[in-house]
Amino acid sequence: MFAVGPLQAGPSLTQVELLEGLRTVFRTVTSAEARAVATVALLILGAVFARFVVPLVIRRSRRFATERIAETRAGEAFERVFEYVPMSRPARLLIRFVQLLIAVGLAIALLVVWGQIDAAAFVLGVLVASAPTAGQIVLTGLLFFGAYVATDLLEEIVAEFGSGTDEITAHQEEIIVRVLQLGLFVFVAMAGLSVWQIDLGGLLVGAGFLGIVVGMAARQTLGSLIAGFVLMFSRPFTIGDWVEIGDEEGIVTDVTIINTRLENFDGEYVVMPNDSVANAAITNRSEKGVLRLTVEVGIDYEADVDHAVDVAMDAIRGVDVVADAPPPRVFPKSFGGSSVVLEARFWIEPPSPPLKVNATSRVVRAIKEAYDREGIKIPYPQMEVSGRAETDGFRINREHDLPAEATGPSAGEHD
Repeated sequence: MFAVGPLQAGPSLTQVELLEGLRTVFRTVTSAEARAVATVALLILGAVFARFVVPLVIRRSRRFATERIAETRAGEAFERVFEYVPMSRPARLLIRFVQLLIAVGLAIALLVVWGQIDAAAFVLGVLVASAPTAGQIVLTGLLFFGAYVATDLLEEIVAEFGSGTDEITAHQEEIIVRVLQLGLFVFVAMAGLSVWQIDLGGLLVGAGFLGIVVGMAARQTLGSLIAGFVLMFSRPFTIGDWVEIGDEEGIVTDVTIINTRLENFDGEYVVMPNDSVANAAITNRSEKGVLRLTVEVGIDYEADVDHAVDVAMDAIRGVDVVADAPPPRVFPKSFGGSSVVLEARFWIEPPSPPLKVNATSRVVRAIKEAYDREGIKIPYPQMEVSGRAETDGFRINREHDLPAEATGPSAGEHD
């Protein structure tokens, strides 16, 4: 509901008093010649004030205010505002507004000079009745203009804060800016509605029912949205990290407030909703900056274990892609079916899938070549096949193995 009432054509008591005052001033002006002289005088006076006096006063006031503001704590904030809107532009708008008021007042005075009291009263009534609406329009425009300037200021402030710390990534800065801008626009919209005195109760009730309907229909999306903010502030990974999320493993390529995108080692892109990411076990192999790898090797039971450990250590140290710190380690781990199992642990820096494959393969080759040079046997399961020697025992003869005389019809007869 608007606060401005219906437009009144008739003058109010204050307006009548103003018109009576003007009529008293110009009461002696009755002839056409006198009215013409008064008209010329008013036009000249109005032109002088509008063209020279008003701009001079406003410019000097602007200069004085600028100097005073620069000496205060708010000076830096005003300087940032003036970067978007130079001080000369509002000054010109103010000059034009005052000149317009002078022109309107001059027109009313001329109507009184020429005896058009009713017309002057109507114009004055229209102006007075429309003044609140004009004020609301100006205030609404200032609100949205301030929101426009504030959005850029928020972006600069967040960028300056983010550049001074490593705790906030570029993606998190963008999300923070968007959330702040959204909150600012909501505040400005509500303030604008309040300026026009629009009842927010019905809007809030309708928004509540709409929120329930949307929440029921899009609970999966809303869950991902909330999980996106949780991931943003908990920061379990950033773009470029090598992670394992549930059953998926790859490099994080993008994180939004709705989903997380991975590129796996087959070159495929996997898009995961943030609610699934938040509820899954996350392994970040890039967080620490180094990654430990493990290789197992078996040596013969007859080999010297300490010597095999030293040879393996020297071989690993000779691989240039293995990090020096933390140092590699080799130690006996267990007894195998045909060998003593040694476990070699070494680190790579920085962690990446290609470096993991490269380091593992080179360490395996280095240990194999070193053991071959030292004559250390790497056993493998073997199967020996042997046959039994034939001994005297029970034997079943087949029919064609029996003697010829035993195969006749009388072979089974007895005397």
